[in-house]
Amino acid sequence: MGRAREDENDSRSGSDNLDGASADELDPDNSNPRKKKKRYHRHTPQQIQELEAVFKECPHPDEKQRMELSRRLNLESRQVKFWFQNRRTQMKTQIERHENALLRQENDKLRTENMTIREAMRSPTCGNCGGAAVLGEVSLEEQHLRIENSRLKDELDRVCALAGKFLGRPVSAISSPLSLPSSLCSGLDLAVGSNNGFMGMGMQSIPDLMVGGSAAMRLPTGIMGGGLDDGLGGEGVAIDRGALLELGLAAMEELVKVTQVDDPLWQPSLDIGLETLNFDEYRRAFARVLGPSPAGYVSEATREVGIAIINSVDLVNSLMNEARWSEMFPCVVARASTMEIISSGMGGTRSGSIQLMRAELQVLSPLVPIREVTFLRFCKQHADGLWAIVDVSVDGVLRPDSGTGAGPAGYMGCRLLPSGCIVEDMQNGYAKVTWVVHAEYDEAAVHELYRPLLRSGQALGARRWLASLQRQCEYHAILCSNPHPNHGDRHEPISPAGRRCMLRLAQRMADNFCAGVCATAAQKWRRLDEWRVEGAGGRDPASGEDKVRMMARQSVGAPGEPPGVVLSATTSVRLPGTPPQRVFDYLRDEQRRGEWDILANGEAMQEMDHIAKGQHHGNAVSLLRPNATSGNQNNMLILQETCTDASGSLVVYAPVDVQSMHVVMGGGDSAYVSLLPSGFAILPDGHTAGSSNNSPGSLVTVAFQILVNNLPTAKLTVESVDTVSNLLSCTIQKIKSALQCGDRI
Repeated sequence: MGRAREDENDSRSGSDNLDGASADELDPDNSNPRKKKKRYHRHTPQQIQELEAVFKECPHPDEKQRMELSRRLNLESRQVKFWFQNRRTQMKTQIERHENALLRQENDKLRTENMTIREAMRSPTCGNCGGAAVLGEVSLEEQHLRIENSRLKDELDRVCALAGKFLGRPVSAISSPLSLPSSLCSGLDLAVGSNNGFMGMGMQSIPDLMVGGSAAMRLPTGIMGGGLDDGLGGEGVAIDRGALLELGLAAMEELVKVTQVDDPLWQPSLDIGLETLNFDEYRRAFARVLGPSPAGYVSEATREVGIAIINSVDLVNSLMNEARWSEMFPCVVARASTMEIISSGMGGTRSGSIQLMRAELQVLSPLVPIREVTFLRFCKQHADGLWAIVDVSVDGVLRPDSGTGAGPAGYMGCRLLPSGCIVEDMQNGYAKVTWVVHAEYDEAAVHELYRPLLRSGQALGARRWLASLQRQCEYHAILCSNPHPNHGDRHEPISPAGRRCMLRLAQRMADNFCAGVCATAAQKWRRLDEWRVEGAGGRDPASGEDKVRMMARQSVGAPGEPPGVVLSATTSVRLPGTPPQRVFDYLRDEQRRGEWDILANGEAMQEMDHIAKGQHHGNAVSLLRPNATSGNQNNMLILQETCTDASGSLVVYAPVDVQSMHVVMGGGDSAYVSLLPSGFAILPDGHTAGSSNNSPGSLVTVAFQILVNNLPTAKLTVESVDTVSNLLSCTIQKIKSALQCGDRI
């Protein structure tokens, strides 16, 4: 009996008696019976916090994990074991208590209803005359009760069906309580060490699904990542969380259906090889999730299917993290932020995760405004290895009376209808990805030169997203599997550390280039008046080729930026009859570099180093050196990144000094290397072979960033602006001459 009582004491390691015996008390050879009596103490708040964090991730740790915890927290292994046992017991007790409360409520409701019916049957009266009712008649009061009872049952069934869709499994109205998401478990604090046994509120109460008899659905407060009502930049917008949940569920249902249906909903376009949506069939088959389109908005909807070198879990985690999402689509996502985490998922996975996000989507041209969208991102696991992620705009829910007009200068109105991807694991470790983009935007804000491209769905459609995903996945796969890439004309390979530093430097260069082209808020550019290119008088003003967008910013010598006044000049031109691949191959050819690049002084360049970023030879980071005969150019190198896929191509370069690159290739910090990127963004023009506006060609955006004065406080002169504008115009004319392109539009 004494041993049984001792084991019972050992197992009582809950909120008020964790074993903390000394070494003498644990010594089995100690003969003093008084010392065998256990002495207990409470865990410290730091130990409780660490144990709670591990419990949220793994409620059943194995022996190895318990040993590691005991070592890190200075506890015994059995103390950790008993703590987890009691923690699981308390969690089970809390859930059972909640289930019993639901059952009691339902039982009280049925008992009241039964008593009412019995009372009505004991003395039936006629509702018309007030006399005794004839057998078989039902009183008016009883009719009202039955109608109300039926309505309440239907409402309860609807709410349970809605919760079942969110949880991914059926939810019973009586017998099964709602399972608690993992983020709700944070309220179940087993706060050993507090006087009342709980450090915080304990288990947060789950509010009724039906408030005030209305059909308004309310999410449990425990799954909220904070006050959603005041998380919109201080705008104080009241949000119906039930409306957000219903919007996400409806969007998820539509996305799954549109990815499974083929003809006649989706029609293949033989000219561009895309599947486009049949809008007439779509309107017949689906109810609009966001209501009617705003006036002046046009729709684009495309679907693309492909294979990516990534598994479904890694891809889902990347898409649900705004930083990794932006890195995966650097030329599409200018900026992204998570405004609120409504639900972090269930069971330790991303399934059921709901996030309110805001993003700036870009097409690399000054003629296309940035699309700023506020949307709900909902992730759900439909089966083992099968995931779906849907995005849908929430402007109609957050601000139903504000409309969807254009935002600040440089932005255009846009909203996302149910868009996203279905990810399915394959046996070889890859993933089959079906991407759908369905958007509406204000076409009046887009220059005529780029309207055919956006209408075709090639600018920000499914192909653009999937091609960028495939290229980034291929880059990471090669980076992990190829420790010694090609290294150009150097006799020694770049070290792994030097390669990583060089790739980071190239990524910063490409990001700065994109920010300068689209004038995002990431860099504080001051926009100047548009300059007209000299010698463009015979062109059509609608072409956009006679205008150069000028922007300036003052750099005070921050890391990675030269001090002084920086001028950015950007313009877009159309090269009819010239395929984008031909333009890309010409611009990355170092032997013909001298035909257009002023830094080459009219001569060819030599590739010193080459780091492959994909199977295509055009996806690479290179280090170019001017020809030895250039004389004073021996201290300058050209860092260049080129990338291409089915949606378009990019060529970005910047001059760097030799000493800085030697430090970078030796594994040194690349953050202090000053860069002013220039380059080209190449896209198809959106025209088809049978169009009346000439044959299909290319849209090329040319952008230069040039330091015009070394003093940050210096004034920008008209002569400096004219010089940069003429340099841009001269470069375009040289490229057109080399590719034999005229000035036709």
